[in-house]
Amino acid sequence: MPISDKLLSMLVCPTCRKSLAYDIDKTFLICDNCRVKYDVIDDIPVLLADDARKLDD
Repeated sequence: MPISDKLLSMLVCPTCRKSLAYDIDKTFLICDNCRVKYDVIDDIPVLLADDARKLDD
């Protein structure tokens, strides 16, 4: 089940506090401001700054 629109509207990047975009096909959340992505594991966003990966990865 993908992340609901309601939940997605509340989620922000833990580093810059900007909104996140959801890539449902690749199951991660993207912060365009910080140029990082956060994994979504078993429909649960993992919003830990230390676990963020650069968008190039």
